[in-house]
Amino acid sequence: MESQMNTPASLRKPALAALVLALGASFAPVQASAADEAQWVPGRLLVQPRAGLSEAEFDKIIKKQGGKQVGKIDGINVRVIQLPPQASEKAVEALLKNNKHLKFAERDMLLKPEVAADDPYYASAWHLPKIGAPTAWDVTQGENVTIAILDSGVDATHPDLASRLVPGWNFYDNNSNTSDVYGHGTQVAGAAAAASNNALGVASVAGMARIMPIRVTDTSGMGSLSQMASGITWAADRGARVANLSFAAAGGYATVQNAAQYMKKKGGLVVTAAGNTGTAQTFAAHPSTIVVSGTTSTDAKASWSSYGSFVDIAAPGASIWTTTRGGGYKAASGTSMASPVAAGVVGLMMAANPGLSAEGVESILLSTAVDLGSAGFDTSFGNGRINAAAAVAAAATARNLDTSAPTVSFSSPGAGATVKGLVAVDIAASDNIGVTQVELWANGVKVATDSTAPYAFSWDSATVADGTVGLVAQAYDAAGNSASRSLSVEVANSAATAEPEPTVDSVAPKATISNPRSGSKVSGIVSITASATDDVAVSRMELFINNKLVSSANGGNLSYRWNTKKIASGTYTVTLEATDAAGNKGAASSVVSR
Repeated sequence: MESQMNTPASLRKPALAALVLALGASFAPVQASAADEAQWVPGRLLVQPRAGLSEAEFDKIIKKQGGKQVGKIDGINVRVIQLPPQASEKAVEALLKNNKHLKFAERDMLLKPEVAADDPYYASAWHLPKIGAPTAWDVTQGENVTIAILDSGVDATHPDLASRLVPGWNFYDNNSNTSDVYGHGTQVAGAAAAASNNALGVASVAGMARIMPIRVTDTSGMGSLSQMASGITWAADRGARVANLSFAAAGGYATVQNAAQYMKKKGGLVVTAAGNTGTAQTFAAHPSTIVVSGTTSTDAKASWSSYGSFVDIAAPGASIWTTTRGGGYKAASGTSMASPVAAGVVGLMMAANPGLSAEGVESILLSTAVDLGSAGFDTSFGNGRINAAAAVAAAATARNLDTSAPTVSFSSPGAGATVKGLVAVDIAASDNIGVTQVELWANGVKVATDSTAPYAFSWDSATVADGTVGLVAQAYDAAGNSASRSLSVEVANSAATAEPEPTVDSVAPKATISNPRSGSKVSGIVSITASATDDVAVSRMELFINNKLVSSANGGNLSYRWNTKKIASGTYTVTLEATDAAGNKGAASSVVSR
């Protein structure tokens, strides 16, 4: 088996908007600062070009920033870009985000699993009757549905899991070994689909569903956006109808959103955890994923559950009895448990009606939820607490009856606009169920197809003659309904001049310590003189003595009076670190004795 990497009225859902490379070795994550817990894979960006942008033009954009493409997530056209060692990931990310021929650029963020807490005092499957699972089981227990568990792997020897497993993939080591290296994935898998009615251990929500283990983390449980997105598309291509990601905010990143849209177009849904901060969060909207907060046995929001407008639905997450690595069991709490409980219900719905669209399943899931908290949608429970009995009953009799065509329009360029060179074309498309793809045509020739919102194209106007050109946007939905919109523009390339592409500074400053010189002996008051030069500009310098910061200055010059009278005899290292506006760093050291 190979890795697929190449080396969507009355319900409230966040408005539709606009995580390849299988790591073959461990990496040290980059952390911005002690106050900033965000971490990412060093030197790596994830970039999606607009539909229609040629490979040559894309390579030109990336190479001008010193980067190179080292991978691609199949199915969603997200490119994995490696930057040179001295480049600032944040600076290049910001610059590429402003390039009108790229849909998005983001660092390959590393996310922590929503670690479940032990609770040895409440070993009861209270959550199953709470959500009406026994009633749902009269219809189905999840037969013939595959749930992908994207996590730290799954213990294939566990007696409550072994019979449910199908082959998966390890996107960390790029092989088929999906053993659980952290323990989290086995707990998540058990909550969703541990074997039931087998006189062993625990019962789960969808005890007859298949489990597809997808390892996307290292041994500490950290997973990157690229691994998560690769896992989602890989699972979707191999028949998984549900994917569970128990990582907070995973769906808020464009790379994961694109992968989730890809899975939805193949009839599947991605379910993610809201997080365990216990506080309100302002995560980005997750339009293509189902975000789950956690509840208790009294239908209260769990104290540890994150909440906010990004939450779609709530599910039991407190003291969920589940499987553990090594063949054991325990009661665990967290949105890491709530998410697979919800994923299990989605699996039941799909088993009850295999032909029901992903959009239909999602709509029924949200509309049948038990309203908790404030009437209607609220930030703690979303559309309410999940109701397996009602959801499965409604899904079993639902039909895909969609005769409404999408609506489509040009956002840019405007009608009659004069254009030249590479033209950024933005198209707005929506549908009562969901848009599957948008095509752009120029003078009757198809330019490109975009299957992920926002629908954004790069059209090379040099492929047509100067003069009036007719553009057509054609949008389709899952039922085959379509709609189009036309627009005329004036192409004027004969007098066009090349538009320079912005570049980013990837050259580190050169730091110099003029005094004291390395190897010298110091005494009394020593005047430390330091400077730095850069191809653009030095923004800040910091001076360290034996790794302790003693002085700093903006610009390219720094002086410091060092009183050596009160220090012990010995060797001292004076280090100057210079940083430029792009975040590149250069350093120089002088080793002296006292």
